[in-house]
Amino acid sequence: MAKKTIKKVVLAYSGGLDTSIILKWLQDEYQCEVVTFTADLGQGEELEPARQKAIDLGIKAENIFILDLREEFVKEFVFPMFRANAIYEGEYLLGTSIARPLIAKKQIEIAKQVGADAVSHGATGKGNDQVRFELGYLSLYPEITVIAPWREWDLNSRTKLLEYAKTHGINIDGRGKPKPYSMDANLLHISYEGEHLEDPFAEPEEDMWLWTTTPEKAPDTPEYITIDYKKGDPVAINGEAMSPATLLKTLNDYGNKHGIGRVDIVENRYVGMKARGCYETPGGTIMLKAHRAIESITLDREEAHLKDELMPKYAKLIYTGYWWSPERKMMQAAIDATQEQVDGEVKLKLYKGNVTVVGRKSDKSLYSEAHSTFEADTVYNQADAEGFIRLNALRFIIEGKKQPERISLMMKTNEEK
Repeated sequence: MAKKTIKKVVLAYSGGLDTSIILKWLQDEYQCEVVTFTADLGQGEELEPARQKAIDLGIKAENIFILDLREEFVKEFVFPMFRANAIYEGEYLLGTSIARPLIAKKQIEIAKQVGADAVSHGATGKGNDQVRFELGYLSLYPEITVIAPWREWDLNSRTKLLEYAKTHGINIDGRGKPKPYSMDANLLHISYEGEHLEDPFAEPEEDMWLWTTTPEKAPDTPEYITIDYKKGDPVAINGEAMSPATLLKTLNDYGNKHGIGRVDIVENRYVGMKARGCYETPGGTIMLKAHRAIESITLDREEAHLKDELMPKYAKLIYTGYWWSPERKMMQAAIDATQEQVDGEVKLKLYKGNVTVVGRKSDKSLYSEAHSTFEADTVYNQADAEGFIRLNALRFIIEGKKQPERISLMMKTNEEK
């Protein structure tokens, strides 16, 4: 099938081997003008070399965009997700997933700004990221053309990529050397996939973990911190107010020091296969524990339980790339409505891979010591519980009288088990 005529394309560009080859490939295959976009999401890498790399590949200076998105990333994407206590398949805190809609949004903004008729990414045809990027693109700019080189070219091995780089004079600066793992990082997490980890029974090598101290070597003395919350978002650590990105970076530092936030999981990818991944999410692990703690005293019971029922669906929407969908926005509005009274302070103990809640308080707390005490009180009549129980048991009582044979069958079945 003939390629569509493309005049200008915005490429999500890291400056690494794959996206540098994609840049050159787009120029050759589509004979189009390429605009590069590099996002600073707090991944801890120096991004300015990507600018020079793009210039070396013939990109005009005005077509190179390097944006610091750290504050927007945490405030507008990470925090809303954590208001929901979102976690995928019981363990994954969605560090890669939540970054993709922001990258897609900025790519589309740049495409409109420079008059591009296409966008491109370096995600492979096997992973979730191609779905996340492209659902974002098409949600925000339905007319845009998407170019996914990994679904078009025949450069399907690292050897072929290196040969292409050599043939076309692409300076790889040692980046073409095989990496032990496929990794992704931002302020929320770092992930590891591939190589040694493709055997789900093989234990990760200790030197794989780049962010966190191994729990065995973490400090022998626990460290206590407090996190202040306002409308469901953390706003201060140990009484010091911080911006969203600074706060998450600070929590990362605490978590890294104490070996907090490592997980090793086999997850179900949206495209169909299972994949083994390891993740370090130190600050996010602390934040999730603290948020649930402050909610425990500020949310009504049924409100909290309904949130827990919604959470797996919400988490799945983020994992599968539906951040911009009407249903995610609807759920976000409901979740955010529950957070109006989620203010207060949580005290945590950090120790050798564990984060433990040891205290929580709020001026808006629904906890009533007068009602909960085991000592004498004047606000709760324990005799009221009898009527409460009998009303809740009423259908059982009626059933037992009207259908006694059913009750007998249930008892017999249980005895046989």
